[in-house]
Amino acid sequence: MKALIVDDDRTLADLLAFTLRREGFEPFLAYDAPSAIVLFEKEAPDILIVDVNMPGEPGLRNGFDICRKIRQTSDVPIILLTVRDDEDDIIQGLSLGADDYVLKPFSPRQLVARVQTVLRRASAGRAHVVAPFAHKDIHFDPQLRTFVRDEQAPIALTRLESRLLEYLMINTGQLLPAENIIDHVWGGEGGNTEMLRQLVRRLRVKIEVSSNEPQLIQNLPGVGYGFGL
Repeated sequence: MKALIVDDDRTLADLLAFTLRREGFEPFLAYDAPSAIVLFEKEAPDILIVDVNMPGEPGLRNGFDICRKIRQTSDVPIILLTVRDDEDDIIQGLSLGADDYVLKPFSPRQLVARVQTVLRRASAGRAHVVAPFAHKDIHFDPQLRTFVRDEQAPIALTRLESRLLEYLMINTGQLLPAENIIDHVWGGEGGNTEMLRQLVRRLRVKIEVSSNEPQLIQNLPGVGYGFGL
């Protein structure tokens, strides 16, 4: 299984490559954004581990730009690495379709565990076939990851947005604990309550008539979220 590591910190990149190689992966290394895209198109990796801050060029300046470009054509799992924990960075990473978001510093084996979790989740998603959902005037297709209200144009959802909406709609009318939602969307070793809050915020912007007055996804602070309560 191929893993593309993109980080201008060559010492860290080499360490991650060594750790992944010991776990049976075939690692490839890129040290800037343009090289990452070239390697991605050449090697077709099964997962990308991308540092947010790195050298680049106009249009491909950082890890966010890499994620944005790859998501135009591919659904390959992407883990973003960053030393920043600013809320805006979390929002941007999730909105661009990143599957996980890991803050530096971290141990290489910790990252390997996250890689394996993301790959298991992606594999389960490909094998898991769910029929489209309908609720009042909306239609959601988990396979196409599209949301439609009335006769309006379909709205594309990211992988995480789709997993969240699918879980909520399967349990329509129920208030779900945040921990259960996190476990379904990210897996036991993945997200946290802040990432869930930001993901819900992004999804509301896409599917609610007014994200400031949500009617579809509601929450009880300190407990969790529910669809169609």
